[in-house]
Amino acid sequence: VRRPPVVCVGGRRSGTESYFSRLNEHSSMDSGFQPAWWCRGPNAQTLWARLIRRAPKISFWRERLELPDGDFLDLDWTENGSGPIVMVLHGLEGSSHSPYARGIMQAIERRGWRGVVMHFRGCSGEPNRLARSYHSGDTGDLAHVISTLRRREPRTLLGIVGFSLGGNVLLKWLGKIGRDAPVVRAAVAVSVPYDLHSAADRLNQGFSRVYQRQLMRSLRLTIAEKRKRTTLPIKIQDLSTLKSFRDFDEYVTAPLHGFDSANHYYTVSSSRQYLRGISVPTLLLHARDDPFMTEKAIPRQNELPDCVTLEVSPCGGHVGFVSGTWPWNARYWLEERIPKYLERHL
Repeated sequence: VRRPPVVCVGGRRSGTESYFSRLNEHSSMDSGFQPAWWCRGPNAQTLWARLIRRAPKISFWRERLELPDGDFLDLDWTENGSGPIVMVLHGLEGSSHSPYARGIMQAIERRGWRGVVMHFRGCSGEPNRLARSYHSGDTGDLAHVISTLRRREPRTLLGIVGFSLGGNVLLKWLGKIGRDAPVVRAAVAVSVPYDLHSAADRLNQGFSRVYQRQLMRSLRLTIAEKRKRTTLPIKIQDLSTLKSFRDFDEYVTAPLHGFDSANHYYTVSSSRQYLRGISVPTLLLHARDDPFMTEKAIPRQNELPDCVTLEVSPCGGHVGFVSGTWPWNARYWLEERIPKYLERHL
C-alpha cells in the first residue's frame, strides 16, 4: 500500500495522520489565506481586526424603512448611484461603524458597485420602537428589505455578504427560500456560528470568555436602555446576573421573540440544518481556529449542495484573516476574496 502524499495545508506540511483526518472530517477547499507572521493565532487575528485596525473612512447616506409591524430598519448606502447592489449583514452588536463592515463596503465601492449595510433592529444608533429586537434566526427583516429592493429595481443584480450572526441569518434565509430567491445572484457568509448550541458553549470557555464578556456588556446596556422606553415581557430584573450568552438567550432573547427556551431558540435558528436548501452560488469562508466555536461546527461537504463552496483556513480567527508583511501595511484578505467571488456573478 502506497503512502498518501504529504499535503501542504496553509503553508504547513502534514503527514499520513493529518491527511486521513482531514479527508474524514471535511472535504473543503483550502482558502489559500496566509496569516501575517506578526499576527499569529486565533486571538491575535480576531483582536487586531476588531480593536486595533482603523476603520476605513467611507461616506454613507441613510435610508429608513418602515416595517409592517410598526418598527423600522436603517440602511446605510455608499455614494455610488448605479450598478449592482451588494448588501452587508453585520454581526452581533455590529453596525456600519464596524471595521469589517467599513472595509468590505470600501472594497465594494471601489468595484463600482452599490453597497448597503442593513442594520438589524436597534443597531443603527437609535433604539427600535418595539419590545422585540433581533436574533440569529430572524430572517423576516432581511426578506422584507430584499422584497423592497426587488420592487424598486427588478433588474438590478444583488449580492449579499453576511458576517457571523448576519451570515447565520443569510444562510438560514437562503436555505428556507430555496429556488424562490432568483433576485440574489450570489452570497458570501463569513465566520458563521452554524451550530448555536456549540457556539454558546465555546464562548463560555477559556479566553473566549473575554469576547463573551464584552458582547454581554453591550447586550445588557441595550436592554437596560430599552427598558427605560418600553415595557419588556421579561421576568428577570437584575440584568447584571446574566453572565453568559446562554443565560441572556434563556431570559431575554427567548421570551422577547417567542421561543420556549434558549435551547429551543438555538435549535430552530442554527443555519447548518438549512444549508441543503440553498440554490444560489454561495461561498462559505471559515477558519478552523475560530475562537467563537469549535471545529466540529463546520459543515461537512455532504451537507452542502453543489452551488455552495466551502473554503476553510487553518487560521484566521473570527472575522480576522489579517495578512501583510508588516503591521503598518496590514492587509485584510476578506476584502480581496469576497469581491473576487462576487464579480463572477455580478
